[in-house]
Amino acid sequence: MTELIVMRHGETDWNRQHRFQGQIDVPLNAAGRAQAERLAQRLAHEAFDVVVASDLLRARSTAEVAAAGRDIQCEPLWREQSFGVLEGLDAPTIIERHPLLWSSWLRHDADYALPGGGESVRMFHTRVLSALQRLVQQHNGARVAVFTHGGVLDMLWRAARHTPLHGPRECDIPNTGINRMRWHDGTLQILEWADAAHLEGLPEQPDTTPLGVR
Repeated sequence: MTELIVMRHGETDWNRQHRFQGQIDVPLNAAGRAQAERLAQRLAHEAFDVVVASDLLRARSTAEVAAAGRDIQCEPLWREQSFGVLEGLDAPTIIERHPLLWSSWLRHDADYALPGGGESVRMFHTRVLSALQRLVQQHNGARVAVFTHGGVLDMLWRAARHTPLHGPRECDIPNTGINRMRWHDGTLQILEWADAAHLEGLPEQPDTTPLGVR
């Protein structure tokens, strides 16, 4: 059995502005750094055998703060979904410049890939499960912390819950929320989801779920 504690990165300005970040390197903002510091306090007495992070700056920076003093393995497979030509744009801009793409995106078709190198949800899901399989094979029986992205967590949630890839996100994924899972006998199980008690008293986070912005 492999224990997994999987966390989304801290907030960025683009989260606040409802921009598609995808695989663009966006730094944490002041709120995101404060969230990472709170997460560090929460994790201070947790033991990890391995710490893994997406190689994108916002996830890597969160790991560097929250897992201070621990070696961090950066892995591109844990990156956010690629959104092609929509990366860097907010919803009003997309509606103005790319109305047909926006309409297509809102259908939440698992096989729809945005032009410009975008990944379909099915392609993305395959990549995330590949990252998971590699992790549990390399670190079987270990306790692993993973710092990643909202879209990745959505794919893990769907895999554990056996929910369809078609359709919008159904789970809460707060920045720096703690999600406890385990891999046991070839099955991913959720033990605890979206624990954000350490963020109490900090400014409320933007809700990006209705737009599907990650």
